[in-house]
Amino acid sequence: MTQNLDRIRGSITALITPFRDGKVDLKALAEIVERQVAEGTLGLVPCGTTGETPTLSHDEFLAVVGTTVKTAKGRVPVIAGTGTNSTAHTIELTQAAEKLGADAALVVTPYYNKPTQEGLYLHYQAVAAATRLPILIYNIPGRAAVEMSVETMARVAKLSNVVGVKDATANLGRVTQQRLACGANFIQISGEDPTALGFNAHGGVGCISVTSNVAPRLCSDMQNATLKGDYAAARAIQDRLMPLHEALFCETSPAPVKYAASLLGLCSEDCRLPLAPLTETSKARVRAAMTKAGLVN
Repeated sequence: MTQNLDRIRGSITALITPFRDGKVDLKALAEIVERQVAEGTLGLVPCGTTGETPTLSHDEFLAVVGTTVKTAKGRVPVIAGTGTNSTAHTIELTQAAEKLGADAALVVTPYYNKPTQEGLYLHYQAVAAATRLPILIYNIPGRAAVEMSVETMARVAKLSNVVGVKDATANLGRVTQQRLACGANFIQISGEDPTALGFNAHGGVGCISVTSNVAPRLCSDMQNATLKGDYAAARAIQDRLMPLHEALFCETSPAPVKYAASLLGLCSEDCRLPLAPLTETSKARVRAAMTKAGLVN
């Protein structure tokens, strides 16, 4: 586990799930994974929010995680998104990911049913007890409608295999608060591209990124610069990427990033309902941001 934990850092991609004719396009997924590794991405998250996991069947979940693990071949850690709003189902998916060879699990706070802080603790306690995988908490109140407090996170962090957090609160003050509460070894990964540079300045060690689906080398270079303490170089890259960070959330993600990926010929722009196709106005904004970043002509 220690070796895998040392590798959870830098630019980690929250993978899109490519579709074609309504089905998961595993060939495109494998090609995307190869490109990510070649471009310097240091970790992969299949079946996170960006992967449209709520719309995947159980068999599709197994196929996406399995293909990612098989293609990555241990070159970078695979952190499978296994969290749901059912503790029993989360355990089932986490155990399945473990059998498929994932290196860690990303477990979101249970969405929609809005558990109390005690409910959150009991959820993670049950999941952690059911697997040997290292677990990253995924705290994203904007999507889950529940936020894990710093106090609860410190309590959850005492569970032996809960090793860190993907923090998508965009509250940079929490990074220091969480480090003080959870300890210096608690892995803090940003889940929000626009503030990822500042997140690392506060003590974070990486970003699970949407933008890195289409700009893996730039995102990797920016993260590597921060980890070396070269914030001047990191800011220069961030300035280049900021319009793209913003454009990729002009409508509900991952519709914009899938359109951006289609501009690069990586996959179709198809999302599953209830996500709508991107409007023409948003397509123009995404294309302009991709051009400004030097990713398309």
